Amino acid sequence: MSDRDPQPVERQLPTEEARDLLALVREIAQREIAPRAAEEEDAGRFPREIFGLLSESGLLGLPYPSEYGGGDQPYEVYLQVLEELAAARLTVGLGVSVHTLASYALATYGTKQQQVEHLPAMLGGGLLGAYCLSEPSSGSDAASLRTKAVREGDGWVIDGTKAWITHGGIADFYTVMARTGEDGPRGITAFLVPGDAPGLSGAAPEKKMGLKGSPTAQVHFDGVRVPDDRRVGEEGQGFSIALAALDSGRLGIAACAVGLAQAALDEAVRYATQRRQFGRPVADFQGLRFMIADMATQIEAGRALYLAAARLRDAGRPFAKQAAMAKLHCTDTAMKVTTDAVQILGGYGYTADFPAERYMREAKVLQIVEGTNQIQRMVIARHVAGPEGR
Repeated sequence: MSDRDPQPVERQLPTEEARDLLALVREIAQREIAPRAAEEEDAGRFPREIFGLLSESGLLGLPYPSEYGGGDQPYEVYLQVLEELAAARLTVGLGVSVHTLASYALATYGTKQQQVEHLPAMLGGGLLGAYCLSEPSSGSDAASLRTKAVREGDGWVIDGTKAWITHGGIADFYTVMARTGEDGPRGITAFLVPGDAPGLSGAAPEKKMGLKGSPTAQVHFDGVRVPDDRRVGEEGQGFSIALAALDSGRLGIAACAVGLAQAALDEAVRYATQRRQFGRPVADFQGLRFMIADMATQIEAGRALYLAAARLRDAGRPFAKQAAMAKLHCTDTAMKVTTDAVQILGGYGYTADFPAERYMREAKVLQIVEGTNQIQRMVIARHVAGPEGR
């Protein structure tokens, strides 16, 4: 390895335990995840066994209480774990983020009895979760969702279709937002639905330009019966639960975006320091050096932004604006950095022999999921300039 090859990210971690945790994550990422990433993404293979390993290693419930099988880690640490996983393979980093998002409702709004009964299996029992908010006709306008839950006896019957669901069709549990009352946000309730519930089915996965190893599918609910003890929170509280979950979930997407961008930068530096033209490495040419400097600066800025938001969250302070800013900046940065990485590799960057083209294809979806970046700008503007139409 030359002395100009990429170096591990220098991290500021709050405890020795966190440093040991990150070392474990890097070991798993380098040994188990990264070596098979390109082949498995090309084949569209979801690495379920990796998620089993992560669960056994205590990495699927890091920000949740240890009494239920979680890791008791602050978001400041959890997000840096996500970044390392996403740098090795975005399918894995994003999958952990989505699982954490799917566990949020029960971990935060569930009753003590619900948490005791369900959380240990969700956080450390090998289960994998999915989050069901979007529908074919309600994406950014999530409050207009039409999936219905009708009370019947001592339970509920759910009918409808959810769309763009990560882990759709393969998840062991689904956190589902369904309409139980009036139109609009006040008529929505959250439910925890087991993946093997009769009447629940996943459609064929979407054929995507990137993240081919991560299944994204519609999920159909055809008379799915759930007892009332699987309702999470109060009736009509589901939309506020969904938005609170997304604030935290956007930080997960931001961290994944930084991890992907870091992987692209590392690949660009590795190539530029080894590729020689005109008798010297192409990294010696000012045009490429300036590109690399800009890439590194934007990644560091993104990392600082998501960590600042995480520290607000950990302190119990409002962080919705900062979460939207982090999601916006980090995912836009991932798109720019991965595109520049392809450019630095030249013709090789456009081939599947190098990972740069895969990174670029994967980066695009991060500007869309869990609230498009146009929605993030709307959220930020509301915080800064006040609501529209005052």
